[in-house]
Amino acid sequence: MVSRLKKNISEYFVGKEDIIENLMICLFAGGHILLEGVPGVGKTTLASTLAGSVECDFGRIQFTPDTLPTDVMGTEIFNMKTGEFEYREGAIMHQIILADEINRTSPKTQAALLEAMAEGQTTVSGVKHKLPEPFMVIATQNPTEFIGTYQLPEAQIDRFMMQLTLSYPDEDEEIRMTQNMLSGKLTAAVKSVMTAQDILDIKSKVKQVTVKENMIRYAQSIVSATRTESRFVLGASPRAVLTLVRASQAKAFIDGRDYVKPDDIKGTAPYVLCHRLNLTSEAKIAKENKEDIIRQLIHKIKIPI
Repeated sequence: MVSRLKKNISEYFVGKEDIIENLMICLFAGGHILLEGVPGVGKTTLASTLAGSVECDFGRIQFTPDTLPTDVMGTEIFNMKTGEFEYREGAIMHQIILADEINRTSPKTQAALLEAMAEGQTTVSGVKHKLPEPFMVIATQNPTEFIGTYQLPEAQIDRFMMQLTLSYPDEDEEIRMTQNMLSGKLTAAVKSVMTAQDILDIKSKVKQVTVKENMIRYAQSIVSATRTESRFVLGASPRAVLTLVRASQAKAFIDGRDYVKPDDIKGTAPYVLCHRLNLTSEAKIAKENKEDIIRQLIHKIKIPI
């Protein structure tokens, strides 16, 4: 089933295989994902292809500077017939949400997603409304130096399991993309290969993947190393440890194992940690790379047996 999903996505989305695998890791681990890249590299295509492949209720929010929190969460409207207020669902009431260009809207509207991403519910006028399951937010953003973008707050960034950067395709990928357009595949409906219940079943199996104590200590050591690294303003939070372990379980499951090994943690760590860390001014001037720093830290930590 996992192989079918990976193959189905790759038929419609032309890009690196690790991007698709990490997207699936977030889906099966119950996390949310942030896709960054310049306009036109396939961020929206990737999100919509996943939604079409898994037969889930799909909703899209196109964020703009004038998008309001009520557009996301919903609002209460007075019913003249009954004389009571009724909840009118917002765009968040779907299983898979594409939050398109999330950093083009105001911080207040961005914050409307926080409760939904953290607790799977939204509160309107003091009343809690549970979101459908499975629930996943796939947010896209343009690089922050682009005109008209707002920096995402740290609390929001920390809610995303991973951040993936989509770069320009290579020559062969761009040619294949053009061939797909000419054949009509880009506009064709994506065929479904998995149901919502299948995803819930897989998420349950992912939680059962064995994680020994020495693997937990290994993950904690990697996160702890970011807190003493002088090139970072602040280290990763305890939530990063929990997220790293869960992502490692999903990676092990995708690879066909029922236990986590060090390679699972090493492989997911850069994607889980990079967006949670900020470089110091000196590191930025020296043009340091966050992913390279994390890999250096991992290299220094003893691999458990």
